[in-house]
Amino acid sequence: MSFALALPGTTTRIPLSFSAFTAARSRRRRRDLFSSSSTTTFAMSSNPITPSPPQLQHQHQHQQESSSSSSSSAAAAAAVDAATRYHNRTKHSLTGGYARGPRGLDWANQPNPFLRFLSSPLLPLLHSPPEPHDDSPLYHSVFSSSLPPPQPFSHASISRLLYDSLSLSAWKSTGLSTWSLRVNPSSGNLHPTESHLLSPPLPLSQQQPSSPPPFSSSSFLAHYSPKDHSLELRASISPPDLPLHRSLLLAFSSILWREAWKYGERAFRYCNHDVGHALAATAVSAATLGWDVCLLDGLGHDDLHRLLGLDRSNPPSPDRLPDHPVRGRLPWVESQHPDCALLIFPFGETPPSVDYAELALALSRLPAMEWLGKPNSLSKDHVCWDVIYKTAEAVKKPPTYGEGFSVNPFHRSPLISPDLYKDMTVRQVVRKRRSAVDMDGVHVLEKDTFYQILLHCLPSGELGLGEKQGKQFTLPFRVLTWDAEVHAALFVHRVRDLPKGLYFLVRNEEHLDRLKSAMRSEFEWERPEGCPSGLPLYRLARGDCRELAKQLSCHQDIASDGCFSLGMVARFEPVLHEKGAWMYPRLFWETGVLGQVLYLEAHAVGISATGIGCYFDDDVHEVLGLQGLEFQSLYHFTIGSPVLDKRILSLPAYPGPGIDA
Repeated sequence: MSFALALPGTTTRIPLSFSAFTAARSRRRRRDLFSSSSTTTFAMSSNPITPSPPQLQHQHQHQQESSSSSSSSAAAAAAVDAATRYHNRTKHSLTGGYARGPRGLDWANQPNPFLRFLSSPLLPLLHSPPEPHDDSPLYHSVFSSSLPPPQPFSHASISRLLYDSLSLSAWKSTGLSTWSLRVNPSSGNLHPTESHLLSPPLPLSQQQPSSPPPFSSSSFLAHYSPKDHSLELRASISPPDLPLHRSLLLAFSSILWREAWKYGERAFRYCNHDVGHALAATAVSAATLGWDVCLLDGLGHDDLHRLLGLDRSNPPSPDRLPDHPVRGRLPWVESQHPDCALLIFPFGETPPSVDYAELALALSRLPAMEWLGKPNSLSKDHVCWDVIYKTAEAVKKPPTYGEGFSVNPFHRSPLISPDLYKDMTVRQVVRKRRSAVDMDGVHVLEKDTFYQILLHCLPSGELGLGEKQGKQFTLPFRVLTWDAEVHAALFVHRVRDLPKGLYFLVRNEEHLDRLKSAMRSEFEWERPEGCPSGLPLYRLARGDCRELAKQLSCHQDIASDGCFSLGMVARFEPVLHEKGAWMYPRLFWETGVLGQVLYLEAHAVGISATGIGCYFDDDVHEVLGLQGLEFQSLYHFTIGSPVLDKRILSLPAYPGPGIDA
């Protein structure tokens, strides 16, 4: 099987014969594997000089520092090696098969999608009024103009924050099957992401005059339960133990088993996609309340572990992980893996001052508090996909207290015309967001609408003369603390007056020269006609690439039947070496944030979208001409007009049926 893209004005064709390059790619992988490890030899003089005591002391100190530095460097290199080995191991291949996973779905042990802390005091949250009483701002306004005045932190405002970001959006039913949907999307609708709120005391509201005392009299940590839109109290915290002022803290954790049940070893990727979607969903919802959101990325994995009381709630893990997948009654597989914490604070005011060392000290005291509630069991039997948990351990983030907490300035996203949107509010867009199952293969997207969608994918937004895209200034990308590392290779199928073909959106223009060097020399790198001046979009090659997009996305029609599809290409191995293996999940978070923007943009202009986690990794790289691990494709997406299945009945999110799945 082979495909080719015709280059304009020449007889050159980009060969895409997947069987032809398998052996070469295998040789490259072997070279990468051998080059990823290194050995260090130490030579000793055959006639050493005996130093005097001061010299000996100095040498001993120097040796200790050198040994510590070498040990730290070796550990960092081993962690990067573990991340890259996991990444290569979990690639799908058109010729080599799929990453390891279950041969079929064990429906009897499908994980419960709802984690509950049994016996915890509950605080029911308020449900926002239905249309036409929607007081949420217009969708396009939160991206292209100033945010509304900040709301005070209260029972009502926190209810809105979670209702428009992480709650249920609907129930679906057909035949004997009923399932829930959420505002934040998830791979396979499996929802590994759990959320936890650290809040100051919440003033009583008129709608909820009998708020339980623990929530109104002291600061508290609570788990958010989306099934009934409520907070489950985990611990009450005295004010001196909370060095956060005029702010909220929202933390995310992942239950890796929920994704691994269906997807096996590749599940760790998908869990981190979902974290990114949740980050963006929270940032957009917070913006409607006049709040800003930023990662507290100076905290380390162990700090988050203490914050969430996971020593108390997680089942005990084995002393040593198995060396191969194991099936059985393994409760520890249901443990929560701490991902990150977000600081939420009023937009436009001076950002809170965060002393990470002081905050970490306060968090170190939390495990000694009284913790409430016992987590429910999610499955009777489990499969431990050992490589997931080993990789999660290897890429844990160390604390970086010295970096300090800072917030990027807010930049507006470019707006071609508000008429391109459907005058929908943020709440209408986020709560009506769905993942399309099929595209109609007919709808043609207007060129200005296509450009507008891509303008909202830019991290830096509107810039001055000579400035480049790269800093994360716009909503929701500003939630992230690093410069943009993710780009997009687009397969354009049906955009009016835009030639079909392969295009590339450069989201960090500092990478442009490296991208051109790394990719095929035949590519044009031409700006398409009518492209806005501030949009770094390039046409690489003309041609009908519908069949190519379908084949690369695991033969899925949805990648070819939309208006366009894309692969998110991240600067990969250099990032891990420059910053650490802990950036591995964060690169997937960035793709999830970008994916959430694509979801919302599609719905705001009247069509739909779907994230695609199944694609042939290195076959995508071959199409682009990428070799090695400098750039890697981490997530795919498709946007178009959906085909609705009229057999499926849609039910309100609340009150839902009395079932869990």
